[in-house]
Amino acid sequence: MLIVEDDASIAAQLVRGLTRGGYQVDHVTTGNEALAWGQPDVVLLDLELPDLDGVQVCRKLRERSDAAIIVVTAHGEEPDRVMALDAGADDYLVKPFGLAELQARIRAVLRRMRPGGDVVRYGPLTVDIRTHRVTVSGTEIFLTPKEFDILECLAADPGRVVSRHEILESAWDAHWYGPTKVLDVHMASLRRKLGVPGLIETVYGRGFRLGEA
Repeated sequence: MLIVEDDASIAAQLVRGLTRGGYQVDHVTTGNEALAWGQPDVVLLDLELPDLDGVQVCRKLRERSDAAIIVVTAHGEEPDRVMALDAGADDYLVKPFGLAELQARIRAVLRRMRPGGDVVRYGPLTVDIRTHRVTVSGTEIFLTPKEFDILECLAADPGRVVSRHEILESAWDAHWYGPTKVLDVHMASLRRKLGVPGLIETVYGRGFRLGEA
């Protein structure tokens, strides 16, 4: 993931939060650096850059890359949104915003980029995000809403380590203050229902991920 942001304090918060969420994150401060960076999977692009117009940077990135581009800016007026989306942005988020909302937007654009749209296939597991249907080796598995929310969070980017905090924010609420033990209870039930050892891995000290079962 590439963050294009010239405000050092905002960039530091994004890098810290997204790294904690399991993403590999790099940061540049100018449009020229962004255009020279390489081929990221996701770009978080501020429109107010010190060297180039952010909309032009967005357009040039789209011409050369299939990366998901999420514009993050203080300008939320409709003309600004229209220009950015017409230039190739996949989503538009107005500052200030919460980390949980940003991560949800990232998961959403990554889902849209996947072949098959809202259907995730990973080893024996198939997760249909739209219909909330889950199958393992062709057999349908019936999950509770919370169990599905946890699995959806993991399946949004298979193989990425998802922190406990991110799962709690996604499956429960951004302002969840209850015991985190509730996640362990639901995770144990989810693993038991899926019935495939190693399909959900615990990465100690970091969180969980879908494993190569």
